[in-house]
Amino acid sequence: MIRAAVLLCLATPVLAEPVFQDLSANLPAHSYVGEWEHFVGGGVAVFDCDGDALPDIFAAGGTALAMLFRNRGGFVFDAAPLPAITGVTGAYPIDLDADGFLDLFVLRAGPNVVLKGADDCGFEDISDQFAKVAEYKWSTAFTAWWEDGADRPTLAIGNYVDRNDPDGPFEACDTNTILRPTPEGYVRDVLKPGFCPLSMLAARDARGRQTLRISNDRHYYVSGGYEQMWDIAQTRFLDAQDGWVNVSLWGMGIASRDLNGDGADEVMLTSMGDQLLQIAQPDGTYKGAPYSIGTYAQRPHVGDDGRPSTGWHAEFGDVDNDGRADLFIAKGNVDQMPGMATRDPNNLLMQQPDGTFTEFAADAGVASTHRSRGAALVDFDQDGRLDLLVSNRRAPLEIYRNVTPDTGNWLRVALRQTGGNRDAIGAMITVSANGTRQSIQHVIGGGHAGGQLLPRHFGLGGADTAQVHVLWPDGSETGPVQFKAGQTVTLKKP
Repeated sequence: MIRAAVLLCLATPVLAEPVFQDLSANLPAHSYVGEWEHFVGGGVAVFDCDGDALPDIFAAGGTALAMLFRNRGGFVFDAAPLPAITGVTGAYPIDLDADGFLDLFVLRAGPNVVLKGADDCGFEDISDQFAKVAEYKWSTAFTAWWEDGADRPTLAIGNYVDRNDPDGPFEACDTNTILRPTPEGYVRDVLKPGFCPLSMLAARDARGRQTLRISNDRHYYVSGGYEQMWDIAQTRFLDAQDGWVNVSLWGMGIASRDLNGDGADEVMLTSMGDQLLQIAQPDGTYKGAPYSIGTYAQRPHVGDDGRPSTGWHAEFGDVDNDGRADLFIAKGNVDQMPGMATRDPNNLLMQQPDGTFTEFAADAGVASTHRSRGAALVDFDQDGRLDLLVSNRRAPLEIYRNVTPDTGNWLRVALRQTGGNRDAIGAMITVSANGTRQSIQHVIGGGHAGGQLLPRHFGLGGADTAQVHVLWPDGSETGPVQFKAGQTVTLKKP
């Protein structure tokens, strides 16, 4: 952590304490509801479905209908037509066929659904073209990547408890699914053992290799299970010979971000009790962050409930644009678990110059105590400040506008390339400004049951310009290219 602290101290000092305005009344009424099968899930997918650069929202409904909200600007959202789908636990935006319209992979307690995107936020259910999707599972996690030269992505689906196991639900975790593209469609592979995943992320690990990280819920695997890392190229799980140390927790969500400028992502794993931040080490392994870093967030930070917290969606984003990634964690009791906090406020942890994190959710106005699940840090009004969307179980969807005064400068970076992987999923974007360096992996997955596919946001502090470098999925490079702050730029692979 010494090297990390030195690098982070070079960043611009904190410019302002965060402030958010609750504009939840601007959203059409919607909640994530249901009994046992919807204690988990409740994800949101955020993406631009009509080409106006304003992020739109798909929200899981559980036993209620999933809904699509179009962003009309000025924090006005309209409910838009959508095929009627219930049983939805979450969804992820992805361009499956490189036609320029984002599709949705929809996770369900039941057969999953593929919604093909079209102009003006039109969606068509084309699940029958993905026969291998229609397994009757309880799907709660998703990620995707493109193999070298592939026209279509490889899809990984995390399946929770096997509801058909007569000895369940404990020790009854289902196997997971990998769908591989072929000229005739998709071929299904079984990925086992499965330990009840609630989040998956395909990304470069601390070794720089493409791996599939799986975060698992020990509530149902009970014993013998652990967090998993699967080497995509070698198609095998990492073990002690790779420096992989088994960790068992109530895994709910994954957030990944390079926090110290060394090009390797740190990884936040949400859980009941401790939220575990793993620091990437120079030898390609991970080490648990020291308690003093301030990210464990193991108990409510407001109120008098001293029982452990339950973390769900986690996401890094630079809320005040000071050049340091901050961390939001959605919190909430599974339902009425007596050993866990029942009024469990969400966390907004602001990164300080020394690399530690300080709680600001209550002061910022986002310490909701609903049973939160999914979330997204997204600039909904395109003013350069990341706003906040939160999905709640048995409580209305919430949206907050970031009105923090005197924030730093910013830059958004979009990627385009030819071929099937149009959005360059798997690329690494590095932005340098004022002697600091930030990197973001452009990936699909992680979070809890939902994610976003939008230009990547970088805070720049007081810098007026920034240098952008892209490592493309095929290993080629572009840049550094200099841009002025305060704009969205698109880099195209030559």
